[in-house]
Amino acid sequence: MISTVLVANRAEIACRVFRTCRSLGIGTVAVYADPDAGARHVREADAAVRLPGAAPSETYLRGDLIVKAALAAGADAVHPGYGFLSENAAFARAVTDAGLTWIGPPPEAVEAMASKTRAKELMAAAGVPLLAPVDPARATPGDLPLLLKAAAGGGGRGMRIVRDLAALPGELAAATAEARSAFGDGEVFAEPYVERGRHVEVQVLADAHGTVWALGTRDCSLQRRHQKVVEEAPAPALDAALREALHTSAVAAAKAVGYTGAGTVEFLVAGDRAYFLEMNTRLQVEHPVTEAVYGLDLVAHQIRVAEGAPLPPAPPAPRGHAVEARLYAEDPARDWAPQTGVLHALDVPGGDGLRTDAGYAAGDEVGVHYDAMLAKVVAHAPTRAGAVRLLAHALDRARVHGPVTNRDLLVRTLRHPDVVAGRLDTGFYERNLAALTAPPPGEEYAAVAAALAAASARSGRFGAFRNVPSQPRSARYGDHEVRYRPTRDGSFTVESHPHARVVDVSPGCVRLDVDGVVRRYEVAAYGDGVVHVNGHRLTAHPRFTDPADRTAPGSLLAPMPGTVVRVAGVAAGDRVEAGQPLVWLEAMKMEHRVTAPASGTLTALHAVPGRQVEVGALLAVVEESPEEETEQ
Repeated sequence: MISTVLVANRAEIACRVFRTCRSLGIGTVAVYADPDAGARHVREADAAVRLPGAAPSETYLRGDLIVKAALAAGADAVHPGYGFLSENAAFARAVTDAGLTWIGPPPEAVEAMASKTRAKELMAAAGVPLLAPVDPARATPGDLPLLLKAAAGGGGRGMRIVRDLAALPGELAAATAEARSAFGDGEVFAEPYVERGRHVEVQVLADAHGTVWALGTRDCSLQRRHQKVVEEAPAPALDAALREALHTSAVAAAKAVGYTGAGTVEFLVAGDRAYFLEMNTRLQVEHPVTEAVYGLDLVAHQIRVAEGAPLPPAPPAPRGHAVEARLYAEDPARDWAPQTGVLHALDVPGGDGLRTDAGYAAGDEVGVHYDAMLAKVVAHAPTRAGAVRLLAHALDRARVHGPVTNRDLLVRTLRHPDVVAGRLDTGFYERNLAALTAPPPGEEYAAVAAALAAASARSGRFGAFRNVPSQPRSARYGDHEVRYRPTRDGSFTVESHPHARVVDVSPGCVRLDVDGVVRRYEVAAYGDGVVHVNGHRLTAHPRFTDPADRTAPGSLLAPMPGTVVRVAGVAAGDRVEAGQPLVWLEAMKMEHRVTAPASGTLTALHAVPGRQVEVGALLAVVEESPEEETEQ
């Protein structure tokens, strides 16, 4: 029997595993890098061991240090979570060689599925349907569009869509470089890219006695940058024959590699056909939707299987529908740029059918070193429509104060007609992002509420203007200017919004009558120039000029804190074209391109691979050249 588990991971998944361990009477050990010294997963563990350093390569990817930590803390088992070393066969062997129990599949199974190219060979031998590979060196226009993928990893890293044959060499080089940087292996392969395909997966659970469960399907088609955002179980709009084929293929895949424990077999669904993509030899981020539908604790089953216990012959019957949304600290309107800062509030409504798995709590700092996911919110209901509505309602009323997040995007996604109707595919955000990130309705009245609440707070109490001559005031929040006038009776009039009548004002709350409808606006400010009003995040107009406004024309500034991972093969004096990628930054496990703002001459290049930069750091300067005159 396992008595103490070390989780070789951080944040949400570590907290998730600890929760099950506590319910089973099992002790817990956390590991942490220096930026995580005060993190939630460290606070929740019974014991914690420091991994000196900040970069994942120095800390969470050091299997030797993690094994030493387990032994030092008296753990007798290791759970890898997801990401980091969770699919590293050498780490799994190191754990067992140290006399510890590995809560995961056999290293041989991990190894067999580690390379997507090798995995596809195994699946073909097992009769699992596949997309035909394409040799990039022999690709023709008829093969387009193509999808380039890293053979050694996932999460969207090393992945590119190619629609123009002339762009293939450059995209292949970029994908290879990213794959080598992320996984230490630059192997990349190509396969047909299926437009409007669906990402559907099957959760499997297997024991060491020959029993393999197929725990239904999940649809994970709503993705940004090839990374999942919203997932649900079961996958909607699959006929019985296709669903059965997916289950059969998933079980065949697991048996082909002698799998035990929890894993996921992923498929691309196009029409009534399904094609094997890969097998994730670990617990998935989206496992809670399967837990909700089947009434299971998959982490508890992982532990029991690791202890040698058999599964019952058949899984429980599914019930209802579950949907999960990933809450990220990122700005979807700015190319999904990750965001950092203090998380002042994180409060998601609970109740029947709702679950929140979080790796952060109010007061925690969201840094640049690791994944940008703050929490997962899950809704379960008897019907799909009920689950989608419940999740949208919970997110709409959540208090998430601090860095910019994708919360508004999630709410709008869940209320989009295509999502409500179950018309899902991997191109959803590509088609709808502009509309989903437009300023939210009612934002101008949120700005009014922010201005009045701030004025009331400055006065010290509502009605402090009673003996002050009435003078017009103005404030600007985001794109909205508010002009208001304090009155002698202690109230306000709003001159910039004639349809708004002030009902009541206090420092944290404003009630406005807008065209006969009275609404309550909760206002929270934390001294960083950002005000949160009923879910709207508004930035107060700065009193001083933004330093970026004073930089030389053509300056390329770091849009976020991060690490320079690559620099284009150019030097000062070279000509560059508008939109040409010059620098690649890595932040929160994502790569971001910094491109030339105009065509011209590169006059300075300050970016150096491996160097960490702060937001606003000068990376390069491009001096715009006048358009060359056409020769007569």
